[in-house]
Amino acid sequence: MSTLRDLAEEHTQLRPADIDHLHRIAGDWQLLSDMSFADLLLWVPVDTEGTFLCVAQVRPTTAPTAYQDDQVGRIVGGPEVAHLEVAYRQGRIWREGDPVWYGDVPARHEAIPVRLRTADGEAGEVVAVVGRDTNLSTARTPSQLELNYLTTADDLAQMIADGTFPPPRHPGETTSAPRVGDGLVRLDANGKVTYASPNAQSAYRRLGYASHLVGEDLAALHRRLANDPLEGTDAANAVLAALRGDAPPRREIDARGATVLTRALPLMPAGVPIGALVLVRDITEVRRRDRALITKDATIREIHHRVKNNLQTVAALLRLQARRVAMPEARVALEDSVRRVASIALVHETLSMSSDEAVEFDTIVDRVASAAAEVAATEVPVGMRRKGSFGVLPAEIATSLVMVLNELLLNAVEHGFPPADPGEEAEAPPASGPEPEVVVSAHRFRKQLHVTVTDNGRGLPAGFDAAGGGNLGLQIVRALVTGELRGSIELRDAPDGGTEAVLVVPLARNAEGRSPS
Repeated sequence: MSTLRDLAEEHTQLRPADIDHLHRIAGDWQLLSDMSFADLLLWVPVDTEGTFLCVAQVRPTTAPTAYQDDQVGRIVGGPEVAHLEVAYRQGRIWREGDPVWYGDVPARHEAIPVRLRTADGEAGEVVAVVGRDTNLSTARTPSQLELNYLTTADDLAQMIADGTFPPPRHPGETTSAPRVGDGLVRLDANGKVTYASPNAQSAYRRLGYASHLVGEDLAALHRRLANDPLEGTDAANAVLAALRGDAPPRREIDARGATVLTRALPLMPAGVPIGALVLVRDITEVRRRDRALITKDATIREIHHRVKNNLQTVAALLRLQARRVAMPEARVALEDSVRRVASIALVHETLSMSSDEAVEFDTIVDRVASAAAEVAATEVPVGMRRKGSFGVLPAEIATSLVMVLNELLLNAVEHGFPPADPGEEAEAPPASGPEPEVVVSAHRFRKQLHVTVTDNGRGLPAGFDAAGGGNLGLQIVRALVTGELRGSIELRDAPDGGTEAVLVVPLARNAEGRSPS
């Protein structure tokens, strides 16, 4: 299904600012739908002959829908949309007419013109129409809650026609929560509560206010209830701002171990401030889980930090031991172990600074490559270069992969560009030949990570057993790739000379931690 923007751009001449305003309405109109107990359909004109296109639809969560089928993308003209034409041409809310039938469902039509305010704050031209269609099959005498919902919905509908609803969204607010069903408080122009829904009353009771809210000065109540005076002042100021006609950001109130989220909206039908609408939601359990997650994340990061420190201590002890060993073979083995431990420590260092169990792997590869070029025993400088991006990798893949790349890079430098034998003069690279270089290439394809480590050195030795040959480092590489990473590796001569190692690692894991077959 095409998006609102796609449909509007394809079928209408609406300006980008008009389409942005329609997006804001569609992002906030669940509130109006729930209080109206009605479906809302956003219609835009497609010609001058009275033809309209439905670009968005929302169903109420408080009542049965009038439409079982989705209406988005439907183009309608003629008598069926005559009420939309009246609202669009005359710029007024249309409520006349008898109920209509959609199959076996009787429905009441209303049409609300949509205006966009001009830069100087004046009401602009009508750019669309909101159809408000109510399912009448369950019509009955409304309760006090429903009457307050309907009255407030009519005020908001008039504000859509005036161009003052919805209010601009504040930075960082991605949703319009809380919703109507979470709790609703209506205030008069003096800030006194004229109605509070049962859920709203329960939310304030959790904050420690046991009396009935009707008649209370809500701003003053927020100041009294909040544990933190600054937090209470902010919540109170939000209510006062809404009474002045502003749309303040959402505020939270903490009291007696409970947390309530509040959203204050001005009620200004026809530009006259008549009070405010305050939506409240008890988010105590949400905040408790948030705090638990924050604590858990901090604990995990601290564990990674300590593992990194322990690994660095192990590496330092191995380095000290290597300096005291007389046998060259033993010293080399210990130094190789130092590099392997240090490469694992890099992953844990990155995880200790991350908010989840994933790492940005490009930085780790660059550091490992730089270290491999520095410690390799070569008589000519070997350049290191990375092509492509590894992206973000989960910790269980990153830990094994960094060891694999550490071994492959060291092998590429040490065996692709070996030092000259004692007593022999080292061969300098030809003046016109390429500079010694190792290139690490990475790209993702079909939930797999493809990695190639290529050098332009002397290539594989004659008779090399690609399946099982090689030193301890290559044996470690094969064990990690086929075991921990569940991938594959191939060593071969590079097309342009030198050697390349081709590594394929699956990125999707099932519940057992294995890659899917």
